[in-house]
Amino acid sequence: MAHPATTPSAAARCRIAAGASTARATSGGRTRELPFTLLAERGMVLGGHRGMGMNAVGAPPGARVGAVRERENTLLSFGRAAQHAAVAFVEFDVQVTKDGCPVIFHDDFILTQKTEAVYERRVADLLLEEFLSYGVQKESHKVSKPLLRRMEDGRVLTWNTEEDDSLCTLQEVFEHVSPHLGFNIELKFDDNIIYPSGSLSCALQAVLQVVFQYAGNRPIFFSTFQPDAARIARELQSIYPVLFLTEGGTAKYNDERRNSLDNAIRVCQEYDLHGVVSEVRGVLKNPSAILKAKESNLALLTYGQLNNVWEAVYLQYLMGVNGVIVDLVEEISNAVEDFSKPDLSQSKFSNSSGIGEMHQAFSQQQLGFLLRLIPELIQQPH
Repeated sequence: MAHPATTPSAAARCRIAAGASTARATSGGRTRELPFTLLAERGMVLGGHRGMGMNAVGAPPGARVGAVRERENTLLSFGRAAQHAAVAFVEFDVQVTKDGCPVIFHDDFILTQKTEAVYERRVADLLLEEFLSYGVQKESHKVSKPLLRRMEDGRVLTWNTEEDDSLCTLQEVFEHVSPHLGFNIELKFDDNIIYPSGSLSCALQAVLQVVFQYAGNRPIFFSTFQPDAARIARELQSIYPVLFLTEGGTAKYNDERRNSLDNAIRVCQEYDLHGVVSEVRGVLKNPSAILKAKESNLALLTYGQLNNVWEAVYLQYLMGVNGVIVDLVEEISNAVEDFSKPDLSQSKFSNSSGIGEMHQAFSQQQLGFLLRLIPELIQQPH
């Protein structure tokens, strides 16, 4: 997959060395441990979803997930997450532009509007300068294109946030976000495209070149829903862990490797991956998978809206889940800090909402009670 030359101004934002070969070094012969292994004293690690949380465009008034103020996947959002001591890492989505620059954006398509017409472009088909022209601009003389977002039901809505920031590149994230904050780099590919191995490899090498140049000692791990991308990312380098993302059976795909948590564990075993990041409902519906993951020496993290409910996070803490990725970063980070307190009377919650007492009750009755709670948690609207 050949890329056209990067324009001079774009090159200043994305310095990918021409012709650089993919690194296979292991940092002095030692494979780095997972960030959540290094921080195991926390008991459970917490990651900020796209920074301080995803933007729930179109959420009904008063919805808890609608409380995220910052634009997702921006330097502003990552910087705010880094201010919370309980946050070990931020998760963000990386795609590669047509001219070979890794950028931070979740959706496969980016939308804007002129007069009444909506214009939609695939992110991977844009040049870097085109991508950066969307949304608020760093330079005041540049005219910004308003951002819109297509919802799962097909609606196209204006994508406004209470606090805005410009779109950014992977290099900028490394340069401007605290080096103490870990990165979960999701390697983003379109679910509806069958990618040749060469295309996957080309995109992954562009990402790895930036990572190797700017990572320093920052804790980093990769994740992806694309099983072949996970395999290739593991083959291309042995420094950083690669985890397989799965919806844990809550959605169905033509690729059977994606259709259950058990299949995800098998993918990890076959491709020598380091762990699984599952939709939380997949774990709660199949708790035996936690033991299977541990027996296979795999890390297990979760994501999903239930991770914005402290009871569901605490349940996973007791069950042995290694980490959670959340949207309500401040609220859940406060809860996670309390989980490891030996004296629950010191809990921030104990004086106000009775959570400290409930925490103690959970501890006494242990998993029997909590497992009976699972169906109720899964059915709750969030």
